[in-house]
Amino acid sequence: MKSVPSIVSADLTITGDLVSRGEIQVDGTIEGDIECRTLVIGSQGSVTGEITAEDVRIHGSVSGQVRAKSVFLAATAHMVGDITHESLAIEPGAFMEGHCRRMPDISAATAPLVLADVKKAEPEDKAKAAEPETALG
Repeated sequence: MKSVPSIVSADLTITGDLVSRGEIQVDGTIEGDIECRTLVIGSQGSVTGEITAEDVRIHGSVSGQVRAKSVFLAATAHMVGDITHESLAIEPGAFMEGHCRRMPDISAATAPLVLADVKKAEPEDKAKAAEPETALG
């Protein structure tokens, strides 16, 4: 069952990060990062920040990095920033200033972050493993 999207209406400005497991539709202004499954930015919508999603459809303006499996820039889109994607479609008339980088598996782009967290945790784990166990008796 498909859920109803969270909507940021045209008269709303949000300063801060948004996180959703579902769809977000932006017709207003977001100043912050967005992480969701599907993001639709309407023709009057504006986002300043980093976007991470599975599917991004831009009809309005974005200033910041976009990381998604599928990215669509409509003819009315105004995109300033880099796009990391598996699939990219740009309609004639769309404005795009930045680099586009295709990733065969977008989840590979976040793998270094996960590995860095694991490596930070290793020294503590090894130190605990090196401690001798004492028998109380």
